[in-house]
Amino acid sequence: MAKAVRVHQVGGPEALVYEAVDVPAPGQGEVRILQHAAGLNFIDVYYRTGLYKAPSKPFVVGNEAAGEVVAVGPGVTDFHPGDRVAYYFNLGGYATERNIPADKLVKLPDHITYEQGAVLMLKGLTVWYLLHKTFKVEHGHRVLIHAAAGGIGLLACQWAKALGANVIGTVGSKAKADLAQANGCDHVILYKEEDFVARVKQISRNELCDVVYDGVGKTTFPGSLSCLRPRGLFVSFGNASGPVPPFALAELNNHGSLFATRPKLNDYVATRRELLEGADTLFAAVINGTLHVPINRAYALKDAAKAHADLEGRLTTGAAILKPQ
Repeated sequence: MAKAVRVHQVGGPEALVYEAVDVPAPGQGEVRILQHAAGLNFIDVYYRTGLYKAPSKPFVVGNEAAGEVVAVGPGVTDFHPGDRVAYYFNLGGYATERNIPADKLVKLPDHITYEQGAVLMLKGLTVWYLLHKTFKVEHGHRVLIHAAAGGIGLLACQWAKALGANVIGTVGSKAKADLAQANGCDHVILYKEEDFVARVKQISRNELCDVVYDGVGKTTFPGSLSCLRPRGLFVSFGNASGPVPPFALAELNNHGSLFATRPKLNDYVATRRELLEGADTLFAAVINGTLHVPINRAYALKDAAKAHADLEGRLTTGAAILKPQ
């Protein structure tokens, strides 16, 4: 029987229950996958704690994974048993097997492993839309990336550098600083030891940044606004330290006619065409060497609670995965 990690009542890591689940035959337009790797992400914590609401309980945590097609339901023509696939899809990822709508799947190129596929579909596609769609990073731009040694941060540093940007990152330790620098960060700020706003002003000679990518949230706001040049863009895409509190719209005026956005991946891959555009661009960047996919930790699926505790305790760097098999 299939196994999955489910939440019956929201709470701490102990709310994650590894248990047997029934997976029926795939229905109309669905594909059944034997999963080989699932990504570990802060959004999984948000659902587990109840910050983001699951449609019902119990629910299976997890939003990205990769595996092998083992069966297809009626009406599915683009996928067949044996295909290597990956996906981003809200909930259901922490499982040994699952059914999923076929239109949410992409085929994995031969040169990309299941482990890489499992961390590219949420983290990689997020970096794709942040740097190519939300703000189009180009040569000469100065960008600030918070949590630069995280799973999204390392990919963002690499890709922003490849696009010709001057990359500033914030991290929490010297080891993470070394990792960020090895992945394209031009300047690294140890936010626990330094005032990151003052350092950005020093590094930029008071010219500040064109864009700030902030997945941390509460503890980095409003400092992020102070790091932006007039008419710069504040991109708040995560809540690792808690949600950004409500603020007066006049704050954007006070800091120089700033722009602000709170994007989410669903709105950038809302159509099949957008999903394939993002995946094709992302996979090409990995295959041509623009992006290296750093997977620094693997946990057994049954140890998901430990993985969440480590993630919340800032004990992980780069991407981490869960191994269902």
